[in-house]
Amino acid sequence: MALDNVTAEIMAISEERVKKIEAETAEEVARIQKETDAKIAELKQSEDKRLAATIDRMDRQEASSSELESKKIVLAKKKEVLSEVFSETLEELENAPADKKLAQYKSMVAYAKTIIPNPKAIMSEKDNFSAADLGVESVEKDSRISAGLILQSEDGQIEIDMQYSALLRTVWDRRIKDVSDILFG
Repeated sequence: MALDNVTAEIMAISEERVKKIEAETAEEVARIQKETDAKIAELKQSEDKRLAATIDRMDRQEASSSELESKKIVLAKKKEVLSEVFSETLEELENAPADKKLAQYKSMVAYAKTIIPNPKAIMSEKDNFSAADLGVESVEKDSRISAGLILQSEDGQIEIDMQYSALLRTVWDRRIKDVSDILFG
């Protein structure tokens, strides 16, 4: 019986220790679970902030990219409109009636005579003006000229390019900003 008592006492002590260990383990598990939950919440909050910042940055980049693309499209259209205006203006000048062209050519010659006393005129094969019509020394035709004149000294040392395309380009380059401001604000 003494053995039974000792065995019962050992069993009681063992059960008490098992309960104590189980209680300590449960406490440790609860503490670890609490720490893990806190760490998970902290990581989730950090990731949510990072995700929100990334989404915000991507939204700003997308808006900026869209705005830039929109400006490029508008600018391309503006350039297209200006190019059309240039081409139409040049075409109007080149296809002007002969009497209007003659008056313009005489004005060009008068200006050139302030630099070249007796100029010769080089003009388009389409124009049929004589040296006497223009008031120049001589007239040559050149297929590379579409309209307007190139006025040269007799020795060819001095040349004034008064082709409509060159004159229009000069005026255009000087005034393009003003024209753009008027047309597009």
